[in-house]
Amino acid sequence: MDQPRIIVVDDEADLRLLIADYFGRHGFSVRTAASGAELDACLAEQAADLIMLDVNMPVEDGFSIARRIRAQDDVPIIMVTSETDMVDRVVSLEFGVDDYVTKPFDLRELRARVRSVLRRAARPISERPAAVDDASSRRQVPFGAVVLDMEAYCLIGEDGSTQALTAMEFALLEVFAANPNRVLSRDRLLDLAHSSNRDPFDRSIDIRVTRLRRKIEVDPSKPAVIKTVRGAGYMFVPVSRNGVAS
Repeated sequence: MDQPRIIVVDDEADLRLLIADYFGRHGFSVRTAASGAELDACLAEQAADLIMLDVNMPVEDGFSIARRIRAQDDVPIIMVTSETDMVDRVVSLEFGVDDYVTKPFDLRELRARVRSVLRRAARPISERPAAVDDASSRRQVPFGAVVLDMEAYCLIGEDGSTQALTAMEFALLEVFAANPNRVLSRDRLLDLAHSSNRDPFDRSIDIRVTRLRRKIEVDPSKPAVIKTVRGAGYMFVPVSRNGVAS
């Protein structure tokens, strides 16, 4: 099996080297970058299977970098935030990152989180289909205004356009597709989607569902596909593009 390729982005040289050395000794191919510009250069040279991205960096912070990367690529991102700043965690999830860790962190826990995110991603980016070339032969699930292609790991619009999904977004849609018309609590969704974001302030599901609704609902302000069940959780109601229950 090829070594997972990760890029560590942090302006602290000592920390970059510490993480790179540790992961290199545990079977990873590691590159480092001190800024968004250096990360861009790394990605231009070779794709990555995961990016570890610090929030607080000069010139361009981690949020801005994550926004840029997510707009063009679904490479898994783990954001590194300060220990006490809950806002960083919430904003990180809103920007589409797959997980976050807080400083100071234990390297063993960090490695476990990296492996968990890579497992959720299912396949290395280099092995994911680049285009939907034979949609009729793939398993597809209608999700409101779009269709979830379970093989191409993306959403397909009525005009044939595709939208990339983060690992966690795909995991959630997969769970909903397997449980139509069933109310799933937030905790149950986290368990089924194999999320490691479990702390007392875990509203990540709400944030992720809001982001998914923007991608799948005809009118995200009036969700008809992923419905909120007050006090209970969320329910997937299979509705096709024309509004007919499937």
